[in-house]
Amino acid sequence: MMMGGLLKNKAFITLMLAQLISSIGDWLSIVAIITMVGLKWEASPMEVSFIILCLAVPMALLGPFTGTIADRMNRKAIMILSDVVRAGLILILAFADTLWTVYICLFIVGILSAIFVPAKNGKLKELIDQENMKSAMSITSMIDSGTKVLGPLLSGLLVSAFGTKMVFFIDSGTFVISALLLITLPQAAASVRVDSNEQGGATFKEDFLEGIRFIKGSRYLVVGMVVLGVSLLILQLSDSQIIVLLRELPNASPDLFGYIVTASGVGMFFTGLLLAKKTDYNALFLLFIGVCGIGISFSMLALLTLLDLALPVLWGPALGLTAGFSAGLVFIPFQAAVQTETPVHMTGRVFGVLNSVTTTATIIGPLAGGLLATVLGVIPTFVITGLLLVAVSIVGLVFKSKIERGRANVSESQSGAHGTASS
Repeated sequence: MMMGGLLKNKAFITLMLAQLISSIGDWLSIVAIITMVGLKWEASPMEVSFIILCLAVPMALLGPFTGTIADRMNRKAIMILSDVVRAGLILILAFADTLWTVYICLFIVGILSAIFVPAKNGKLKELIDQENMKSAMSITSMIDSGTKVLGPLLSGLLVSAFGTKMVFFIDSGTFVISALLLITLPQAAASVRVDSNEQGGATFKEDFLEGIRFIKGSRYLVVGMVVLGVSLLILQLSDSQIIVLLRELPNASPDLFGYIVTASGVGMFFTGLLLAKKTDYNALFLLFIGVCGIGISFSMLALLTLLDLALPVLWGPALGLTAGFSAGLVFIPFQAAVQTETPVHMTGRVFGVLNSVTTTATIIGPLAGGLLATVLGVIPTFVITGLLLVAVSIVGLVFKSKIERGRANVSESQSGAHGTASS
């Protein structure tokens, strides 16, 4: 019934279609850039790693500030402007001939993405009523995990068939199409405009501090973000070293890594599909169960590698599927809970901070994981990671009821969806 309501919401469908097209475009450009810089220009491993850092660092450092911008300004206009400028920057990349041109363009793309994400989450809050929000967040997560699987595959095919320059042109086109779709979205609902008018005299600093106070005032939000950040940090210690772990298998297929990554994306997609239909869940309980599932999956991956068990092409993707499904339980329910419990005029700020926490973990985790694997070895690193995640989940489940009492401090959220969804 709830899913049916969402599928009748034209504005929601339009926003999800724009997200799908631009997400595929993101993957097209990443694979094309790494192909161009890594293979054609023969850049060093460190120079290639700066490509990902240029995209991630703006989100990590600027999330709280860009979230405030997303709350102060027209979210629809922000998303359209972000898409149009990114389309232009991707075109510049098609003709780039130096690494610095690539780095500067990607850093600006990273800044625009850091503004786009909280604006999109805020706009989603405007378009969807409370009872459909959990399903909506599951669908947006399904798009993210689905494009994670299909995007690199499609990009690899296009790069092979047409070359990197043509892929940049196609990627630029995806941002233009996304912007054209976003133009058709309705403006902010009346209740949201009232909020904005009431805040008209507030300075950027006052709005920023108000968002920080709101988060600090909720034990549920603070603990949830910390657990999410810590879990992601621990997860990334090993996740970035899977390819190194698979080298320990003497007879492993060269394609095994790709199978595991694809299986994890499929697992997360199925989590989104399940949670879109079944929304009467406890977000914190699923978060801690998911953390435990990832921990067990990683520990088993290390143990079976150590034992050199036969048929890794079967148990490797199976554990990847379990880890991906568990990761969906970690991210989707908590983000849906944050979306439902945050007032519409603060959504950008809260999601800006959340994105900053998660992105910081994804930057520090791989660096620390590489160091840990070098010092201790890759199999001990996976075992330690798995045990730490299981420990976090046990502690979380023990204190779950105490954490949830902190939800009383969160102001009841009012959705701005009424009367706008069918515009």
